[in-house]
Amino acid sequence: MRALSAFLFALALLVPGARAAEEIVLGLSQAEVSITTNFDGSEILVYGAVKRETPVPDGPPLEVIVTVAGPSTPIMVRRKEKRFGIWVNIDAVEVDRAPSYYAVVTSGPLEEVLKAVEDLRYEISIPEAIRSVGAPMTIQDSPAFTEALIRIKKRRDQYQLIEGGVAVDEQTLFRAAIRLPAALTEGVYDTRIYLTRGGEVVAQYETGIDVRKVGMERWLYTMSRENAFLYGLMSLAIAIAAGWGASAAFSLIRR
Repeated sequence: MRALSAFLFALALLVPGARAAEEIVLGLSQAEVSITTNFDGSEILVYGAVKRETPVPDGPPLEVIVTVAGPSTPIMVRRKEKRFGIWVNIDAVEVDRAPSYYAVVTSGPLEEVLKAVEDLRYEISIPEAIRSVGAPMTIQDSPAFTEALIRIKKRRDQYQLIEGGVAVDEQTLFRAAIRLPAALTEGVYDTRIYLTRGGEVVAQYETGIDVRKVGMERWLYTMSRENAFLYGLMSLAIAIAAGWGASAAFSLIRR
């Protein structure tokens, strides 16, 4: 039985069309982003081409979706209400997995280039990229916490949906510019490209962008993790020196 399965698999590889009809050849303007003390964001240019062994298929035109996802971590989302003139936390839901940064760039309106069932399968849109399943039984509107998280991240430019941001030429070449904000979490940013026709994914490709602190930022970050006591003493010394300097400057001004 195993020999028959192996034979059928090898035969399938020889059948024309058994391989993907369209494949992605990708390039990045930079595969690494360095965070320095004066880092104010970076723009990544994603460009590529579609490799084919046959002519462009008839039917719906080719569409392209590019996603960039930062490292995912659990996030606690709290709801506040004003009681007796004071804002207090009344409910909290932990989102199990949320990207620190997430961008979706498409060649057209997302609902037109991607079917809902394909979105569920590949987790492409912003809501699908977030996983939240452990809300307390006392909370009846747990989806509202995920929606609030998305709103906050969008205001900070950490979640982006850019429809029409991918330019496609002759159903073969494509390019997109993605702006990374200044507040980036260190790590590998998963970059995925999807080709779709009629809303269905026909090919995909994945790579990564390495985001790291360098120079003084790297030194301070490493010290805070590996020698917290010394880092605390240094922070205290800097605070005392800054306070003394401000006091001395104020005294000079008053004279």
